[in-house]
Amino acid sequence: MFNFHSTASLIFGNETAVNSSDQIVNLLGKNIFVITDEGLTELGLYDKIIKKLQSNSNINIFDKVESDPSKSTLLKAFDEAADFKSTGVLGFGGGSSMDVAKLISLLLGSNQNIDTIWGVNNAKGPRIPLVLIPTTAGTGSEVTPISIITMDDKEKKGVSSKLILPDLAILDPSLTINLPPNITASTGIDAMVHAIEAYTSINPNNNPISKMLSIEALKFLGSSIKTAVFEGHNINARSNMLFGSMLAGKAFANSPVAAVHALAYPIGGLFNISHGLSNSLVLPSVMKFNSINKETKKNYANLAPFVFKDLDSSKSDEIVCNNFIESLESLSKELKLPYRLRDLKIPEEACQLMASEAMKQTRLLVNNPRKIEESDAFNIYKSVW
Repeated sequence: MFNFHSTASLIFGNETAVNSSDQIVNLLGKNIFVITDEGLTELGLYDKIIKKLQSNSNINIFDKVESDPSKSTLLKAFDEAADFKSTGVLGFGGGSSMDVAKLISLLLGSNQNIDTIWGVNNAKGPRIPLVLIPTTAGTGSEVTPISIITMDDKEKKGVSSKLILPDLAILDPSLTINLPPNITASTGIDAMVHAIEAYTSINPNNNPISKMLSIEALKFLGSSIKTAVFEGHNINARSNMLFGSMLAGKAFANSPVAAVHALAYPIGGLFNISHGLSNSLVLPSVMKFNSINKETKKNYANLAPFVFKDLDSSKSDEIVCNNFIESLESLSKELKLPYRLRDLKIPEEACQLMASEAMKQTRLLVNNPRKIEESDAFNIYKSVW
């Protein structure tokens, strides 16, 4: 038995964001609260969309969302959205903007105390209408029931509830054309992590649909990430990355991620390292740790040829698994991503603090195929340092 939930409606294609203004207005109503970030405001990336929406609705733009959004930012957005008497929320941007948008729509609709929403299925609802438009190909947040916020003490807390799945997700590859190579690379690896962890998760809801979606996601991502990074205007590569990210999002939305994410969160929370890069830093070492488990080793070996077509899958699970991990390490280097914590000015003595913080991510660690103790987390950080 398993459950499978996903976004109610999805539109995919170039220029669909601008061309879907009628659907957005019909869903979100007269007072549309837009949540985004200052970088996209400076780029003018949403100008055409807003102009079309303004012919039928009042628009309030909140563009103060930062990477790994804070609780204080969430509260500021809520106050502004409430004052605006918002009838619907439009999240436009990367995972951070979409995560904030999800919770604003929930808090406006439910009037639930913010301190009671954290965790799995603690959101009561209802929420007000919600539309999400991603501008990166990595988080898959547009199809996941999860929102992650950084608390005042730098701990990351999540809300996991099908209530915060949007009414509509609009995936427009043309919006990702101007993504810088480093962001394209780190968000692309993030999407791969989603697929790999969803496939190997020991969550009771790991299911055949998520496994199928993970495989398909890795086919699109593995075949396109280098082209998307080094030929950024290649629309086919950009489309494949956005599509693969969405598939991976659907997969881990229902078969939750595990230790890679648990160990990535302290890196981002304590040192302001992007979520995608944090994941890419610990991915190979966590996989090495997990591959001691025979079933997980076999699962990694099963996934390997879908990411790296040239990898010889006829050998033993151990050889294929090890080659897969080595190929992922090499991929990060080829994409010119930092692969050592020291390269990001993170001190060696921080490994113990990060290990302690990672242990707080219990909702993720329970999904890992091999139990991780604090000493294991410390050793993984040390190996990456």
